[in-house]
Amino acid sequence: MRYDAVIAGARCAGAATALLIARAGGRVLVLDQGAYGSDTLSTHALMRGAVVQLQRWGVLPAIEAANTPPIRTTTFSYTDRDITVAIEPKHGVSALYAPRRALLDRVLADAAVAAGVDIRYHSAVEEVAYDAHGRACGVVARENGTIQRIAADLVVGADGRHSTIARRVGAATLREARHATGVLYTYWTGLDEGDGYYWGYRQGVSVGLIPTNDGATCLFVSVPWARFQNELQGAAPAAYHRFIRSGFPAIDRRLRAGRPTEAVRGFAGQLGYIRQGSGPGWALVGDAGYFKDPLTAHGITDALRDAELLARAAIRGTADAFAEYENLRLDLSSRLFEVTDQIASFAWTDDEVQALHRALSAEMTREVRTLVGLEPMPTVARV
Repeated sequence: MRYDAVIAGARCAGAATALLIARAGGRVLVLDQGAYGSDTLSTHALMRGAVVQLQRWGVLPAIEAANTPPIRTTTFSYTDRDITVAIEPKHGVSALYAPRRALLDRVLADAAVAAGVDIRYHSAVEEVAYDAHGRACGVVARENGTIQRIAADLVVGADGRHSTIARRVGAATLREARHATGVLYTYWTGLDEGDGYYWGYRQGVSVGLIPTNDGATCLFVSVPWARFQNELQGAAPAAYHRFIRSGFPAIDRRLRAGRPTEAVRGFAGQLGYIRQGSGPGWALVGDAGYFKDPLTAHGITDALRDAELLARAAIRGTADAFAEYENLRLDLSSRLFEVTDQIASFAWTDDEVQALHRALSAEMTREVRTLVGLEPMPTVARV
């Protein structure tokens, strides 16, 4: 069989792209190196744009049914004040959510399979195939130790920061960040976080508390990359508490009443980038095409947004459609990318970081307006 699209990566970006193309009648194959329902590094938090999309795609009820707590407030904590903002009902969304990735990715993959997508796990794309005109026309993949050539009209890389597809097609880096943070995180019960996100900012350290599934709260701490490298010293749990204590002693004291449910995990940091998002016969989505520092917790929202924009281009299938995908993706990403990089620098005063957060909020509002203004996705009933 020749597929309309072959997608490397079955997590949220790849599964969502596959789901939408398949619902429009496309034949889609997804190849993923991992296992079905596995976890991955994530800050979990969904912003309004992502929740609007999950609602529109009909998959939000499965997220809610898994006892994912609704998020109804967001608190920004600065040195001299806390500012709490209520999540107003708007665009059909009355709350935000922060599902564990094992849940979110599984729900999207299940919906894709129900739409007719063929997902094969433990399968790795090794090469991109090209036709006589230099256009991508499929992939070479290893499945259960066997090499297969798979033909497709469109090759999509949704395979993360170290994307094989991006390397094989030579996707250019259009923008690169100047700053990066190192992150340590784990999950706690007994913190009584209520129904809100908490984002705390101090000189040289930031924390986030994100209520998620099973009564747990993801508590992460971010510090500038240089501090992370100099002070980690191989003992992640000790560094985790030391970093939190240095800027948020009250939160550190609260942890004595809580219980960690998993080991402390870390991300040593990487400079963000925006890569070329499409070319002859290929496209990138999710972290494969666009990654920014996790400090602003907008990565999943980026991935779902661009999955829909790419699916719309793939359904139309014209050069103009992919040019529009590229232009809109860059338009919606560039300011978010720059503001996140400035926040990740930690070279700000309280007044300056508050101004950056207002700029971030304005860009997310523009993002939501763009998404809700899109025409309904085409769908084809399965026979």
